[in-house]
Formats: sequence, C-alpha cells, structure tokens
Amino acid sequence: MKLENWGYNNRIEKLRIENNLDDFEVGRVISEHKGRYIVITEKGELEAKITGNMRFSANSREDFPAIGDWVALTTHDSNLAIINKIIPRLSIISRQAVHQLGEIQIIATNIDYAFLVQSVDRDFNINRLERYLTICHSSKVTPIIVLTKTDLIDKQQLSEIMNTAHLRIKNASIFAISNKTKDGYEKLKKIIKKGKTYCLLGSSGVGKSTLLNNLSGETIMKTDTISQSTNKGKHTTNHRELIVLEQGGILVDNPGMREVGISDTTSDLEATFDKIISLSQDCKFNDCTHTSEIGCSVLDAIKKGEIDKSSYENYLKMEKEKAHFESTVFEKRKKDKKFGKMIKSYKKRHKKNDY
Repeated sequence: MKLENWGYNNRIEKLRIENNLDDFEVGRVISEHKGRYIVITEKGELEAKITGNMRFSANSREDFPAIGDWVALTTHDSNLAIINKIIPRLSIISRQAVHQLGEIQIIATNIDYAFLVQSVDRDFNINRLERYLTICHSSKVTPIIVLTKTDLIDKQQLSEIMNTAHLRIKNASIFAISNKTKDGYEKLKKIIKKGKTYCLLGSSGVGKSTLLNNLSGETIMKTDTISQSTNKGKHTTNHRELIVLEQGGILVDNPGMREVGISDTTSDLEATFDKIISLSQDCKFNDCTHTSEIGCSVLDAIKKGEIDKSSYENYLKMEKEKAHFESTVFEKRKKDKKFGKMIKSYKKRHKKNDY
C-alpha cells in the first residue's frame, strides 16, 4: 500500500521530520466512528484510537483527529494502532458548529480542492455559494463549483443560471453536469489530479453521493431521491469517508449541510467579495460600514449598477455573522479562563487542607 496514492508528499514528510515524528509510523484518517478511527497505512487499513494523553490534554474538538489528517502512530498488533500525534495540517475546512455558539466543527483536513455542489432545478442559491466560497478561502482550499441535474431543466434555463454564476463569482471554475446522462463528466474528470484531495460540499439531495459513485466507477454511497413532500434532500450520507477515485484523486464525501455558519476570523471575506473590498479603500471614512455613510464608494457603485445588490446584501449579512461569532468566541474564552482560575484556586486550597 503506497501512501502516495492517499496524498502523502514531500510537504507532509518535511512536517513529520520537523516535528520529531520520524520514529513513528504514518497513516491517514479515512473514516471515524464514535471516537474510533480507520487509518490507512503502508500495512493497509487499521482500526486506531488516540492516546489518553491526547484525550485529556485536548482543549477543543480541533485537537482530535479528523478525516484527512495525517497522524503519527504505533502499531500494537495487526489490527489496532495508537495515534500519538497529528502531523500539522496543511488546510482545515470548518464551519460554525450548529447550535453550539462559539464552537467550530471540522469538516475535513489536508484538502486541496473543494467541489461546491448545487443542483440547478431546486437548490441553486448564489448566496449559499458565496458562503461556501468564503469557507474555502479561509481554509486555503481551491473551490470548484459543480452544478448538477442539468437534465431537469432546458438549455435556456441552464444558460441563465451559468450567466448569473459567472457574473457574481469571478474566482472559481464552474462545471455543469448531469448525473443521469453523464453530460459534463469528461471535462470534470480531466481536472482531477492524482494524489490531490477533494472534498464535496453541498446540501442534501443535490447529487453528491451519485457524483462520488460516478467518479469512483463503483457504487460506494447509497443514493436517494428528493422528498416530494418537503422538496428537501434526504441525508443518505451520514458519515465522512476518504475514497480513492479512478483518476487517482482522493475524495471526501460529507453529509449534507443545511446550515453553513461562517466561523473564521481572518480576512476570508475579502477573497469572496474582492470588488466590494477593493472599492471600500476609496470610502471617505476609514471605518465606513457601507450602509448609509456619505462618500461611501461601495454604495455609489451599487447605485451605478457596478456591484450586484444581492451580493452586497449577502456580504453585509456574512460580515455581521462573522463579527457575532468573533464576539462569542471572545466571551467563551473569558469564561473558560475564569473557570480555569477557579479550578486552580480550588486545587490550591484543597492541597493546603490536606496538610
């Protein structure tokens, strides 16, 4: 079993050596099931678990292995491995955890490209695409937009959707395919590179599992149809798994995401809304919010039709959401710090009483 087939390269080997992990075996996490991991190694697939030290020293979910991680491990028998360390990640795709304020959910790690999948018949939503783009930019992952189910609309409708996407999105390739007729698949397959890792992102029912099955050349994931009563996709994929494709690329399928919360606190919005950010440099006031100020270059561009109003409104919404997440994280850290001091003080008093 060659680890290069699973994406191992010189960059990861360098990180392994720099972090003094060269005495350990190497593996990649390809699936996770309730705290137990399946890791691919040169010996093949092994079940693995983390050390007790890793478990008790973890500050958050980010400190645990995730799908796509390269890990340093030791093998105790032919079927079980112990994960000692996570080799530093080259990229992390994450989102704000659903119903958990200030928490981040890791989707996958060490991803090179993300397929942003939307169906053109029901699911197409340019605002949601911009959200996925923002997640990709903050994760240092190259986005590729894949529009599915083109057989369900006519050529005129598809042309209008493609034009809308190209007008709003300037920094991502866009492919239109049909999972049923296979139209567009040849072009999509040509961009998949051996040894590179891809991730599927999109809502339930847009055809992600069918896309995976078609790219892999076999039936790996169960597929289902859209619910006729709710028009919502059914969650046919309920876990994440790393799979090697016919073309040599590695692909992670994900459960559908109905909520795509922005979590990163860096300047990831700048790449998605680069035109708005560029124009904001010419605003009269340095702290311009681009909502009502006199001399705002962004508002002026909207009046002139140089910026799509819907894109602008989506930008404001995501900026507000991001600011709220940052403040929530700050408050959570303050509480954690206060709680830590309280525990430390309690232990100190308890130790004195023992004497």
